[in-house]
Amino acid sequence: MQGCAGRSGRVIDVRDLAKHYQVHSRAPGLGAALRSLVRRRHDTVRAVDGISFSVGEGERVGFLGPNGAGKTTTLKMLSGLLHPTAGEVTVAGHVPRRREPEFLKAITLVMGQKQQLIWDLPPAETFAMNRAIYDIPRARYEETLSELVTLLELEPLVGKPTRQLSLGERMKCELAAALLHRPRVLFLDEPTIGLDVSMQATVRSFVRAYNERFGATVLLTSHYMEDVVQLCPRVVVIDRGRLIYDGDLRALALRVRPDKRIVVRFADGGAAPGDLARFGQVVATEPGRATLQVGAEEVSGAVARLLAALPVADLTVEDPPLEEVLSELFRASRLAAAP
Repeated sequence: MQGCAGRSGRVIDVRDLAKHYQVHSRAPGLGAALRSLVRRRHDTVRAVDGISFSVGEGERVGFLGPNGAGKTTTLKMLSGLLHPTAGEVTVAGHVPRRREPEFLKAITLVMGQKQQLIWDLPPAETFAMNRAIYDIPRARYEETLSELVTLLELEPLVGKPTRQLSLGERMKCELAAALLHRPRVLFLDEPTIGLDVSMQATVRSFVRAYNERFGATVLLTSHYMEDVVQLCPRVVVIDRGRLIYDGDLRALALRVRPDKRIVVRFADGGAAPGDLARFGQVVATEPGRATLQVGAEEVSGAVARLLAALPVADLTVEDPPLEEVLSELFRASRLAAAP
């Protein structure tokens, strides 16, 4: 099954979703503190401000934005932990805020900075507790647990007290605990935060395998752009609570930054030649290696000239980093919104 299954059969449907907070605000100082006892001034914070999107069955979608954009607030409303100020939401055919048992059995929310594992007990105890909470039949529980233990290589971990596990080991056990009931919808909020590169790759591979095995819908937030590039053909981008892009990830890169990066490794391993600017804009140089930026239509010519003029051992053509694409998108969005 493909990771992106189209927009038919909407599993997540969001229409004009908003979440506003009233926040007490006052100036510093004793006088302002005393005045606030009599009359408080409140500001309205629009954490989420009228966003609309939908996600189809089996899709893997990146949900992106800078810190404070409203991503976690949105996931909490989609999972029923927060009630919207306005708008309509359905997930797997349910209204999340009602927290119906069938809805809770259909979803899971994994937050990289929170844990459900019991600190002084081994993960196996949390797994058994979740089996009881979700009323999972014993045979299905054993089958699912065996699959998860194999996929995540948990065999040496499930019997150790949680406090003795590393961060990466705990994160793998957290994923297993969250997926024992085989949810159809996965809300993943920074699932690889704090993990090393190897463990990040393990978690990504597991999420992809689970998506393809069970046709689960995945909505992922992450500040590690490699998570998004590897897992999500489509992205939904918000900034300051508003939706600014919804579509194909590669199309976004082509629209915002149509240029290309040429990464050259030189055969002699020495310093990069000083006249590289004649081949394109020099982005970075280091011993034995250089990165150039050229327009998409200039790639063939630049590559030919590089190969003809320099001792090239290896050469790759890449899209600009997603971090730069998003920064440019945020900048353009804010300039357009400015009065």
